[in-house]
Amino acid sequence: MAKSEIVVGLDIGTTKIAAIVGRRNEFGKIEILGMGRADSVGVARGVVLNIDQTVQSIKAAVAEAAGKSGVNIKVVNVGIAGQHIKSHQHRGIKTRANVETEISQNDVDALIDDMFKLVMLPGEEIIHVLPQEYIIDNEQGIKNPIGMAGIRLEANFHIITGQIAAIKNIYKCVEKAGLQVVDLTLEPLASADAVLSEEEKEAGVVLVDIGGGTTDVAIFQDGIIRHTAVIPFGGNVITEDIKEGCSIIKNQAELLKIKFGSALASENQENEIVSIPGLRGRPHKEISIKNLSHIIQARMDEIIEHVYYEIKNSGFEKKLIAGIVVTGGGAQLKHITQSVEYITGMDTRIGYPNEHLAKGAEEVTSPMYATSVGLVMKELERVEKLNLPVSNTAAEQTPVEVEASVSEEEETPAVSEIATHSEKKGGLMERFSKWFTEDADK
Repeated sequence: MAKSEIVVGLDIGTTKIAAIVGRRNEFGKIEILGMGRADSVGVARGVVLNIDQTVQSIKAAVAEAAGKSGVNIKVVNVGIAGQHIKSHQHRGIKTRANVETEISQNDVDALIDDMFKLVMLPGEEIIHVLPQEYIIDNEQGIKNPIGMAGIRLEANFHIITGQIAAIKNIYKCVEKAGLQVVDLTLEPLASADAVLSEEEKEAGVVLVDIGGGTTDVAIFQDGIIRHTAVIPFGGNVITEDIKEGCSIIKNQAELLKIKFGSALASENQENEIVSIPGLRGRPHKEISIKNLSHIIQARMDEIIEHVYYEIKNSGFEKKLIAGIVVTGGGAQLKHITQSVEYITGMDTRIGYPNEHLAKGAEEVTSPMYATSVGLVMKELERVEKLNLPVSNTAAEQTPVEVEASVSEEEETPAVSEIATHSEKKGGLMERFSKWFTEDADK
């Protein structure tokens, strides 16, 4: 197998914007040529709220990816999420004129094209039309009708819609960054490609992608997408809860969550204490790790309850043999699998996007890059299926660096100390890290 075209996946998330450049190597694995990342400062819950800030972040991420890969990036496959995303079930019917001829790809494409003509609610637009199963002359359960004979061709479709304004704003941001959107992909579908195996999709599995602003859910059974949903809660809500509950600034809350956070308060000891530096010479603030975990667990339980509601609402709760796969940045929270299993009673594992990657791609094997890797895979699949040329080419020179999108006022303040201590040992342990921030007026 020869090496494939070079494609780019662009994940416009609530906390980060990631651009990954990749291609399929001669062994069929995804070879990551470069990756760029920038803080996302113009997006909330998957929806663009500030065009200029989002454009600057996209430029920064793409410039970094282009510099590392040596590729002149022109076209990208963009991921879309947000609480405006909805899913519907619909059946399409096509009556063929000639029973003597076989059902062709053109017949299937015509049936799918008819679905895009459905009348949606005002302000909504169809993003994906996903065939679930075909029916030929009342014979059900057909996955691939091409080559078969029949007069009446029907299909059950899973249709995904989004708000026109939100979709147009994403297009506008990418185009203002000097790029072309070659395709728009629902993020949970991209993440599913990256972290789920075909066996899991066949057996029945729930993908839960916990991002910064939203939690995306995709349910597969018998190899078919059965249900999708976007829950408007994610890791940022947990950070806000810690900020309010502990009366600390947002940067400190985020670092507390990452370094000491747990989805199960029962896993922490009563005597574990974290000392947070005060602001402008104020005394240090001592926070119990157990109390921190109680704050995190309360919000995490709420998110998982929403996920479990979607599982029960899908009607496939009893048919999901492979259980739940958790991915996204929120999957890095300690004891997350135990928490999900406790609430849902279903087997749970963390989804890493490394099964389809070639060696040397360690930089993107974290669950937080599952969507970005999946976008690359989706675009490669589309390019190979349609045999399309791609405009991304190896560049002779490194692209010009993009100015940082964060102003001086928004920069992370100077780093100060953090110390932990134990009542058993009586007093402070040695100061072991410089993680937390200290700033005058924040």
